Amino acid sequence: MFGKSVNRSYLHTILNSRFYLGTFEWGGQTYRGTHVPLISTQLFDDVQRVMHGHNRGKYSKHDIAFRGMLTCAHDDCTVTGEVKKQKYVYYRCSGYRGRCDLPRFREEEIAARMGDVLRDIYVPDEVVRAIEASLQCTQQQQQRETASTRTRLERELAETRRRMDQAYTDKLDRKIPEEFWQRKSADWRSEELRIEGQLAACTQGKGADRLLDAKRILELAQNAYYLYVTRKPAEQAELLRKVLLNCSIDGVSLYPTYRKPFDVIAKRVKNEEWSGRADLNCRPLAPQASALPG
Repeated sequence: MFGKSVNRSYLHTILNSRFYLGTFEWGGQTYRGTHVPLISTQLFDDVQRVMHGHNRGKYSKHDIAFRGMLTCAHDDCTVTGEVKKQKYVYYRCSGYRGRCDLPRFREEEIAARMGDVLRDIYVPDEVVRAIEASLQCTQQQQQRETASTRTRLERELAETRRRMDQAYTDKLDRKIPEEFWQRKSADWRSEELRIEGQLAACTQGKGADRLLDAKRILELAQNAYYLYVTRKPAEQAELLRKVLLNCSIDGVSLYPTYRKPFDVIAKRVKNEEWSGRADLNCRPLAPQASALPG
């Protein structure tokens, strides 16, 4: 438009910005702005799908379900998938660093091995009940704290506005000079905006969202393997991506790297560390509450 080129990083920032949807970020929260949206939500979502690779075409007539999820334990190269005889899907080391000892695997074998990884994120029923009770208690405390904070902010806002109104009356009655009114009204307006922003953040209920996410994580941990074995490979891979960051493979074993907090669950399953009930005591909500104790 102006004859200048735009670098890729800046273009990426523009395409990811939700400002053009009519929203803005403040204090880590998203709010509806007063400016007119420049694009539709549908267009924004379509752009995100293209940018993040969800709009890619199919590989031949098959999807390579576990593409990008595996690395070779021998040389750390990517394990790639390929279709043979337009029917069978095989996985092998990409061989970027030369020939290695990793054998080829049928997709069915990879799917079975990857499913075993989900067995290691099972949480015992009694632990789930204890964690859910702790989450419920924490949620109640968070709600009380939020209500108390909202009451305090509403009092502060009312007092700020009372001062503004009184000072304006004094200005009209010539009890205070114009210069004093201008300076103080700017300060009060800034304070008013700050309090309004904090009240909006209280209304967002982010703490409740974190607790809801924690409950979903527990549900996934409880049902992950059952869900996995009842799904097709592409759906299995989608489920695994919620749990795993990556997985290394050799001819015998898999070496998973779990996402948080599933790494904690897997560690406790492995070490049978589910006896720490003291960690489940009800206590105030932490700034970044976890789905699991300790």
